[in-house]
Amino acid sequence: MKRALVTGGSGGIGAAICRRLAADGRHVYVHANTNSEEARRIASDIEAAGGSATAVTFDVVDRSASEAALRRMLDEGPIQIVVNNAGIHDDAVMPAMKPEQWSRVIDVSLNGFFNVTQPLLMPMIGTRWGRIVSVSSVAALTGNRGQTNYAAAKAGLHGATKALALELASRGITVNAVAPGIIASSMTERVFPQEAIERLVPMKRAGSPQEVADLVGFLASEQAGYISGQIISINGAMI
Repeated sequence: MKRALVTGGSGGIGAAICRRLAADGRHVYVHANTNSEEARRIASDIEAAGGSATAVTFDVVDRSASEAALRRMLDEGPIQIVVNNAGIHDDAVMPAMKPEQWSRVIDVSLNGFFNVTQPLLMPMIGTRWGRIVSVSSVAALTGNRGQTNYAAAKAGLHGATKALALELASRGITVNAVAPGIIASSMTERVFPQEAIERLVPMKRAGSPQEVADLVGFLASEQAGYISGQIISINGAMI
């Protein structure tokens, strides 16, 4: 059984990805930073449905804590599927943005990508098979007012994805990113009323976490072995 780590697995999109990978027969590590109780609940739900899952808690920004947690996972064998889904918003127009707002958002999405992915690469290379998928955002492709920090962090993932794909192409490992647009969640409902969604999204609706999870699940599958170095949008024809 191949093993998968989903960072930010306790959130809406992350939970859907965890459930999809488990349904595909993977053992899933459901990661959380502060919401460890929710990660445990999702892992329990997966196991109750006949899947295999373990909840793990660590801060992806903390390099030492990440390495320690990853070593414990690697003691059980290589992790061959990594979904870098952890990310945060801390919005402000740039003239009013505080340095800590800039740094924290970059730390979680971009430095977190390095802190989690890099220690897993050599064990993965040894298996000659792997899938690395990072969850980006339409904001990285188009920009978004009040989100220079978020757009910069996610756009950084795009460059890292393309470079790492080249480094690992001969090792049977693919590296891709998905860039969701407006995805239904409790936060989305507050920020994007239906009339705004109809104006912004040609399909006139928000996407679902399951639709994002299905795309990630495909990219993590055997069938996607010739897809690498790609940034794949899922946004209802927004761009």
